[in-house]
Amino acid sequence: MKGERLLKLAGVLGGISEWTGRVVSWLTFVLVLITTWDVLARYVFRSGSVALQELEWHIFSVIFLTAAAFTLQRDGHVRVDIFYARLGRRGKAIIDFTGTLIFLLPFCAMIIYTSAGFVESSWKFGEASGDPGGLPARYVLKAMIPFGFALLSVQGVCLAIRSFVTIINPSPEDVKE
Repeated sequence: MKGERLLKLAGVLGGISEWTGRVVSWLTFVLVLITTWDVLARYVFRSGSVALQELEWHIFSVIFLTAAAFTLQRDGHVRVDIFYARLGRRGKAIIDFTGTLIFLLPFCAMIIYTSAGFVESSWKFGEASGDPGGLPARYVLKAMIPFGFALLSVQGVCLAIRSFVTIINPSPEDVKE
């Protein structure tokens, strides 16, 4: 089969998404625990915490940014399936390949490039919460922006490789398309 080496590379790249997705999935459990405690503290014990509320949205941000690659790997992103669902394996691969090269990877590159100065500035000044009692080190959270899009780029390359190999190795039912 053509593209076996490419598929091995895609397997390694996909492993990165798999590992980060599994690690970050535990943050969801942590977020539920923190949110539950925050709600109990506010409504039962009448004591709130700005830091706890900020921690909730910090964790949510990390989950959202770093799990996007895992979601792409699992084909869990929203797409308009009007035409895509009717296509065969090769037709879907052509759409995935072109969409990844034309939209996904350039968009990720743009976000990484445009966020670099934003993150650098935040690190340089040691940005923290502007709210009294808020969390320090907001710059770590902001660094998740290019990191998350770098992970998404890696998974995008994996998707492009797998799609390309499917395109160059049509199965008998794909030839009928």
